[in-house]
Amino acid sequence: MTKTLVIVESPAKAKSLTKMLDRKYTVLASMGHVRDLPKSQFGVDVQHDFAPKYITIRGKGDVIKELRTAVKKADQVLLASDPDREGEAIAWHLKELLDLPERDLRVAFNEITGPAVQKAIASPRPIDLNLVNAQQARRILDRLVGYNLSPLLWRKVRKGLSAGRVQSVALRLICDREEEIRKFVATEYWDLTARLKKAGQPGFPAILKRLRGKTIQLTGEKRVKQVLADLTGVRYQVKKVTTRESVRWPSPPFTTSSLQQEANRKLNFTSRRTMLVAQQLYEGLDVGAEGILGLVTYIRTDSTRVGESAQAAAREYIMETFGAPFVPDKVRQIKGKGKIQDAHEAIRPTSVRRDPESVKQYLSAEQYRLYRLIWLRFLASQMSPALVDVTAADIGAGDYTFRASGQAVRFPGYTKVYTEGRDDGDKEEEEGGRLPRLSEGDLLELKALDPEQHFTQPPPRYSEATLIKSMEEKGIGRPSTYAPTLDTILKRGYALREKKHLLPTELGMLVIDLLKEHFPSIVNLEFTAQMEERLDGIGEGENDWVQVLDQFYGPFQKTLEEAEAQIGEVKIADEESDETCDLCGRRLVYKMGRYGRFLACPGFPECRFTKALTVPAGVPCPKCGAPLLIRRSRKGRKFYGCAGYPQCDFVTWDMPTSQRCTACGGILVQKKRGPRSYLACINEECPERTKRAGKERKKKSAPAGRTGVEAGLG
Repeated sequence: MTKTLVIVESPAKAKSLTKMLDRKYTVLASMGHVRDLPKSQFGVDVQHDFAPKYITIRGKGDVIKELRTAVKKADQVLLASDPDREGEAIAWHLKELLDLPERDLRVAFNEITGPAVQKAIASPRPIDLNLVNAQQARRILDRLVGYNLSPLLWRKVRKGLSAGRVQSVALRLICDREEEIRKFVATEYWDLTARLKKAGQPGFPAILKRLRGKTIQLTGEKRVKQVLADLTGVRYQVKKVTTRESVRWPSPPFTTSSLQQEANRKLNFTSRRTMLVAQQLYEGLDVGAEGILGLVTYIRTDSTRVGESAQAAAREYIMETFGAPFVPDKVRQIKGKGKIQDAHEAIRPTSVRRDPESVKQYLSAEQYRLYRLIWLRFLASQMSPALVDVTAADIGAGDYTFRASGQAVRFPGYTKVYTEGRDDGDKEEEEGGRLPRLSEGDLLELKALDPEQHFTQPPPRYSEATLIKSMEEKGIGRPSTYAPTLDTILKRGYALREKKHLLPTELGMLVIDLLKEHFPSIVNLEFTAQMEERLDGIGEGENDWVQVLDQFYGPFQKTLEEAEAQIGEVKIADEESDETCDLCGRRLVYKMGRYGRFLACPGFPECRFTKALTVPAGVPCPKCGAPLLIRRSRKGRKFYGCAGYPQCDFVTWDMPTSQRCTACGGILVQKKRGPRSYLACINEECPERTKRAGKERKKKSAPAGRTGVEAGLG
């Protein structure tokens, strides 16, 4: 019997494939990359066509020894790393390290299900060297930038800093937005709303829009008073009513970027957390009778394409669950923008019939929430559009015209199961609510005139979702780079996350100012986007990877030499806090550590006093009455502890509230069970706590006779 060795990256993936293949297959994991450029050296010979010096990654000795032993026993070796450029590079490194012959040994599958795996295993292909070179060029380019710029920042600014090709541009976006906010000057404007009513009909609002046919702007209180005087005693009459049908199409299924954005908006997941959980859903989980299988297709993709079989299955499911009107007449394919890896599909469930409720018991809370999001988005993308009647009425009042608008859903379509999340600064859709039946010439009763003062608002700071969206639109980075890029910016202390928004630190602003002055091309958005296109061209066989690197490195090296001579030592003053050192009385300053910001004495090393940053939780300690503070564990997890520690040792992982238990008087904390949250008494022996938990378990169960969608998945 022919023995075949299949090598994948992760143990989870290996476990999934072992369950799907028969005994003649042995599946082992390489535990990710096996070779890389050395950390302690530059590792690139720029004089000889940028030849990389690859070394075995420290700690991989036992794994490689096991793989070499298995290769000797196998008649055939198949490399089944992920189906992207990085996966292709991992397969090539394994081939080189294990001294495998030049033959068809690469297999790739978009989903980890029995049929997909069997089909891929039956049709191995050669390693695509264009994809390998594209990944290799990206890796070397990042090394050329990082290992030259970072030491410069260490010498001139502070040790521990870093600058990267994509990271620096992403940080520039954050810093430029902060500059916009700081320079923003608010201007005053007013709205004037008429509260009107037609006899026998409910009241409705109308906003002042025009004066004698021209747009009117109310820029101050004086102008508003003049308008109010003009409107005294005038008659309000409907001049024109228009109704149009608005067709609202569903969003396409997720790409890597849109998944990270939506998970941030709706689930409050960071991009790193989203990709971690999505990888688990892709690599395979034990879902009971079906065994171990991947619940979603490959999660690093910029394609919105959906395979014909998946579309047919979705249309059939929609027909059975919702009826024929919810199935569109034609199958809808959305073409992606620019160059995309269309060999992949969009991120979708491997089976639309595996609805979230049917697998919920086998998933963690995070896995369930993300799988539910992916499943709903895919299902909605294959449904009919929503039809909305949008009505606008122009109402005359002397020389002035007011506008009333409303909308009524004629057919819900895809919105029956899914609506897309919103970002700060997104424009509101037409005003909700249905207008009363109005006809031209109708006289209306004025109930009130409400003037309201406003001030223009600065652009909102980036959230992770809006930053990823902006990076994607500008062609900065690629799907696999967004999460690690944001992670690095935060870990280096260049930006802070405050209430989902990214706020640059003074250090971040200073680094970007230096790069703008001395390395304008590195932080130039257009230059970076063009470089991404050149790297993509390598993967498609259009560009030579050595030539691309050579065109970049010559000018970069010259700029580097000039910057070394021009930049003097930069002193960054630590930001002072309002608190004083307990030992010497100096004003404590903010420092960045492994687990985030903390307070430290500026007298170091003479004085080594440090103090954790604390934020009041807003409720008193139930044991001693002192304030509760939000703290962080060694691993960065949030918990709540008494400000009187160590005299008082009260701590809890659950967020406390100001409400009290009616049974025992203890404080109520917010508990989470899956996607839902509920209040429970902090006292574990309280009988009311048990009752609440029981009620919550009952709420989770769908009413008998209803599908998962009908039971509230929408």
